[in-house]
Amino acid sequence: MAAAGALERSFLELSGAERERLRQFREFTVCGLGTSSAAPGAVKYSESAGGFYYVESGKLFSVTRNRFIHWKTCGDTVELVEESLDINLLNNAVRLKFQNCSILPGGVYVVETQTHVIIMILTNQTVHRLLLLHPSRMYRSELVTESQMQSIFTDIGKVDFRDPCSYQLIPAVPGLSPHAAASAAWLSSDGEALFALPSAAGGIFILKLSPYDRPGTLAVVELKQSSVMQRLLTGWMPTAIRGDQGPSDRALSLAVHCVEHDAFLFALCQDHKLRMWSYKDQMCLMVADMLDYVPVNKDLRLMAGTGHRLRLAYSPSLGLYLGAYVHAPQRGQFCIFQLVSTENNRYSLDHIASLFTSQETLVDFALTPTDVWALWHDAENQTIVKYINFEHNVAGQWNPVFLQPLPEEELVIRDDQDPREIYLRSLFTPGRFINGALCKALQIFCRGTERNLDLSWNELKKEVTLAVESELHGSVTEYEFSQQDFRNLQHEFWSKFYACCLQYQEALSQPLALLLNPHTNMLCLLKKGYISFLLPTSLVDHLYLLPEENFLTEDETAISDDMEVARDVMCLMKCLRMIGESVTTDMSVLMEMNCHNLQSPEKAAERILQDMIIIDIENVMEDVCSKLQEMRNPAHAIGLIIREIDYETDVDMETGFNPAQPLNVRLNLSQLYGSSSAAYVVCRGVHKIASTRFLICRDLLIFQQLLTRLGDTGLLGPGQLFQAQQEVLHRTAPLLLSYHLIKWASQCLATDVPVDTLESNLQHLSVLELTDSGAAVACPFVSSPQTVVELFFQEVARKHIIAHLFSQPKAPPSQTALNWPEMITTVTNYLLQLLWPSNPGCLFLECLMGNCQYVQLQDYIHLLHPWCQVNVGSCRFMLGRCYLITGEEHKALQCFCQAASEVGKEEFLDRLIRSEDGEVASSPRLQYYDKVLRLLDVVGLPELVIQLATVAITEAGDDWKGQATLRTCIFKHHLDLGHNSQAYEALTQIPDSSRQLDCLRQLVVVLCERSQLQDLVEFPYVNLHNEVVGIIESRARAVDLTTHNYYELLYAFHIHRHNFRKAGTVMFEYGTRLGREVRTLRGLEKQGSCYLAAINCLRLIRPEYAWIVQPAAGAVYDRPGTSPKRNHDGECMAAPGARQVEILELADLEKECALAHVRLVLARHDPAAVAVAGSSSAEEMVTLLVQAGLFDTALTLCQTFKLPLTPVFEGLAFKCIRLQLGGENAQAEAWAWLAANQLSSVVTTKESSATDEAWRLLSTYLERYKVQNNLYHQCVINKLLSHGVPLPNWLINSYKKVDAAELLRLYLKYDLLEEAVDLVSEYVDAVLGKGHQYFGIEFPLSATAPMVWLPYSSIDQLLQALGENTANSHNIALSQKILDKLEDYQQKVDKATRDLLFRLNL
Repeated sequence: MAAAGALERSFLELSGAERERLRQFREFTVCGLGTSSAAPGAVKYSESAGGFYYVESGKLFSVTRNRFIHWKTCGDTVELVEESLDINLLNNAVRLKFQNCSILPGGVYVVETQTHVIIMILTNQTVHRLLLLHPSRMYRSELVTESQMQSIFTDIGKVDFRDPCSYQLIPAVPGLSPHAAASAAWLSSDGEALFALPSAAGGIFILKLSPYDRPGTLAVVELKQSSVMQRLLTGWMPTAIRGDQGPSDRALSLAVHCVEHDAFLFALCQDHKLRMWSYKDQMCLMVADMLDYVPVNKDLRLMAGTGHRLRLAYSPSLGLYLGAYVHAPQRGQFCIFQLVSTENNRYSLDHIASLFTSQETLVDFALTPTDVWALWHDAENQTIVKYINFEHNVAGQWNPVFLQPLPEEELVIRDDQDPREIYLRSLFTPGRFINGALCKALQIFCRGTERNLDLSWNELKKEVTLAVESELHGSVTEYEFSQQDFRNLQHEFWSKFYACCLQYQEALSQPLALLLNPHTNMLCLLKKGYISFLLPTSLVDHLYLLPEENFLTEDETAISDDMEVARDVMCLMKCLRMIGESVTTDMSVLMEMNCHNLQSPEKAAERILQDMIIIDIENVMEDVCSKLQEMRNPAHAIGLIIREIDYETDVDMETGFNPAQPLNVRLNLSQLYGSSSAAYVVCRGVHKIASTRFLICRDLLIFQQLLTRLGDTGLLGPGQLFQAQQEVLHRTAPLLLSYHLIKWASQCLATDVPVDTLESNLQHLSVLELTDSGAAVACPFVSSPQTVVELFFQEVARKHIIAHLFSQPKAPPSQTALNWPEMITTVTNYLLQLLWPSNPGCLFLECLMGNCQYVQLQDYIHLLHPWCQVNVGSCRFMLGRCYLITGEEHKALQCFCQAASEVGKEEFLDRLIRSEDGEVASSPRLQYYDKVLRLLDVVGLPELVIQLATVAITEAGDDWKGQATLRTCIFKHHLDLGHNSQAYEALTQIPDSSRQLDCLRQLVVVLCERSQLQDLVEFPYVNLHNEVVGIIESRARAVDLTTHNYYELLYAFHIHRHNFRKAGTVMFEYGTRLGREVRTLRGLEKQGSCYLAAINCLRLIRPEYAWIVQPAAGAVYDRPGTSPKRNHDGECMAAPGARQVEILELADLEKECALAHVRLVLARHDPAAVAVAGSSSAEEMVTLLVQAGLFDTALTLCQTFKLPLTPVFEGLAFKCIRLQLGGENAQAEAWAWLAANQLSSVVTTKESSATDEAWRLLSTYLERYKVQNNLYHQCVINKLLSHGVPLPNWLINSYKKVDAAELLRLYLKYDLLEEAVDLVSEYVDAVLGKGHQYFGIEFPLSATAPMVWLPYSSIDQLLQALGENTANSHNIALSQKILDKLEDYQQKVDKATRDLLFRLNL
């Protein structure tokens, strides 16, 4: 609506009482200052209140922006509170109690300097000055970034109240009225604290406190009309009171205006005259009779004035304004003046306006250079607040302020409702009862019971329930009574408590003063229990709520430039007002219930209209119809109203602060209206607007139904009816539902969220990549309780609103002044836009989701979904998230699937699918499904992941990458669930070979870890056989054999497919690695089993194919991920060349199996040998067996691998030597290895020693294992002789039989000359026939026997050795002995030779 002129709007009261704990006042007692003889009750003053605004409270970049102080006095107590709309102040409330004193009404004054805030307090006996640090000096930087900070009252406990600089007693001055209520105070330019009190003689007393840093006594100065001044520095000197000054000259109201080096005092006195004094000149400068401006003043001149009030307003451009309220019985008048100065310090008053009022009792009024705001009590003690612009309002019409009504006195409870539930809902609905009223009612209701009233909102609710229920149960005397009787009892006790709450709510809502901020034009009502703020109404709300007398005089030209349009709008609003007044409570409830139950508002309006027509006693419908006839175009007027209250917009408010702005500007703006008080006020404003607009839309809908009915009866033309129905009727119902939804949200309480829920939610949002979006992460500290709209404003909306507000300012931000009516209107309008259901953005829903308000989000979407078709997909997605949290997974899946159809159409879903680099994937729906699948995966719902991925596959189409991703997802979660067959099926359908191979590898590993090997082996693996084998082989070669056993799996895999040679190869490799890597007894046992399995495999195939390839050594395995080998210079070594393939046949495997058995035998005999036995070769194993004393096993191994037995005999010989030379310990240890060898049982007559058994074992082996050249005898004798051990007789005798000549050589080798001489002698004798059987000589020397021989070379060596030392007689004797034997032998040989020759010659 284009307004031709400025329309003076009405205002709404918004309660600023937060629903937190009772305000915690820090109490201080100012004791012992007044005279104890003055009883506190001797002087009784009424309660009063006031406030102070910082000079820079309207500057955008000030520390004191939107910051003020207000107070309340009662008796001897003053309560001081510092408030801020930008930040939460700590320690901001103090209560000062002045013993033996009573605080004067309005006796609290606050002044600020650049460094301090001075609080001046006047009591009936004392004056006080409290010096506190200015906010600008409390913080290190003017840039405030915290959400909370300390108040100026934080350090008030450091003030010494008894310091003479802080207080002084008022001296007993003659003429100073003891009951004077008027006062004033100010701070001089020199820092003196000055207090003004009225004199009974009509003058003014000035009490002067020296500057704070210069202590002194209290000085008193009296200002008299005669300009005679008397100064009193110490004590009081009597003076005569002027005879022409009667008691009627006493000042009723004082005000002071400070100029550069002076202060002007204004006094409105009982004689109805306004007097002006100069403090500097101490003289009366002006006297003006107020009755000169009162039309009928004859009666007033004869009586003393009572109730007169005086206020000042200063404007640097316009000067000083004075507002005088002249009280008269049954009426009152405001006289507005402007102070005019002339030469020679002469002053006069320029009369601006006289404003008349018929109200009874003026409580307070405030003056600005343009307006007068007044607060009254009427004859029924009801509060009335009005204002008027005295410059432009020619008609003298006051504009109303619609105050917060008290809750209804009685609640209507239907039969199907629980009384307790209804009363609790009414008591604890936001904005109805304040915490203080509930706590006081609880104290009275629980008389005699000590209760802790430091309770939160929820705790208080529990306490109230407990108290009422306890009273109810305590009154019950019968054990049994009907349900109706119990219901009646409930109703009785709850209504009693409700009435008590109502009384205290009414008492605490009693207004005490108006508080006007001249810098921001903010107006507050100071009440006994809380503070409230005034919000200007919009045009439509103003016309709808306006009282009848104001509506009739409303200027139509201010509505529209077109007079016909303006007249139609006024007629329409008149019709709506008449309809609204006729709507009964039942009708109103019917519309509310229809909206809440998602039933048609049009049908409800039709039914209400029908009921109104039936019960239309006062003919309201006829008046509406007649008014309708005056309208030229009803549809156009309705359209104008709808456009005015419709907040649907395309303006994007989701952008942040302008990055071009400096950082300090952005940080400072980010704190604007950031306190919990501001959030509560703004959101109460939204609730008020939504409630009013809901009524307007309701009445408009009823009016449209009336239009339809009149159209049917022919009262309206068909063209008009068609236009009304098509263009208007279907727009009103969504508006009604929108406002109902906002009204519901503004009263829906947010719930406290546990920390673990917050952390889980943060994890989910990070998966969705929404943590940096409008869905702010929930703050762990919030004022409890909040409505969800407050939560939204504080966490999200405020930042967007302020950023949008100052994104393109008309003036630089540093020059921007805050105007409260404009700012609160703009902020509430922007907040309504963000809350408006049909706007494209869904920040509100995101905020609820981000702050874990899942129940509230479900209810909101439930109320929104049937009629609002905007953001349908976003709502379904968020509803799905709610269902996930509440455990309704299948509903969640359904919602996620429904939301997919809106991808690409809605801003939130587009942001959801946007990747980190800001680009959207080629297939938005697949991107959406991917995000949802990730969310379901994090939540831990694999079944839903499978279902959703299956649905998403249909969207993928020919996108093979998308197909691969989704099928991989299905495979993974089937596998996680243990659905092995389904997982394999999904794996086979993956189109991407690399992904398929990865999944196949995962399938193998997981099934192995779960020991579900049968499934793994039996899957067909069509076209994947080699890949599976490769995976299992690589896993088998890469992992530790002690933790995973992939070889046995691979063996089973090949056996299942009858590939026996592959199976044998696998088991042989397994056995080889076991011996090399698993050096334990169990590993050796397993190695033997592996070789046996390999042998069995080869025996199952035809002999020509019974072979395998020798596995490579461990270092040659091509293991994935192995780092390249480098030489000592750090350079990569060349890859090894091609290795020659070695074929192993069945016999080779059998030999390896035997070797494995030998290793096992050794390990069982000597566990210490396990570490080296596993990978030892056959030669090494012989050595190990000999060392362990397992000679039987060693001999068997040598025979199997065709190895020489020499090491065995040498080892046994050495052990015999050690036993022979060792002691008893060696004997005892020998029995262990002797027992491991099979000894031939020989019956002996005496007990054998271990040494004897060892020699016997050696003897047995020598007899058993005879070889050509008697190698084993030779090596044994060599071993014995090399260690200097004499040869045992049995060995000598044994060797003499087989090779006496070699024995002789061995004797010679080790210088055993004597033994060699004996051997030669015996040997010669044996050859000659004496004992020849001991030397293995079958036929001794004879002519008929075969030829015999002697080892002449060895005998010559012996003779030479004996002859080398001629000095040794023994050697000579031995040499001679041999020579003698040889001579004898020669003779006999000669004789035998001749005999042989003879025989031959015969």
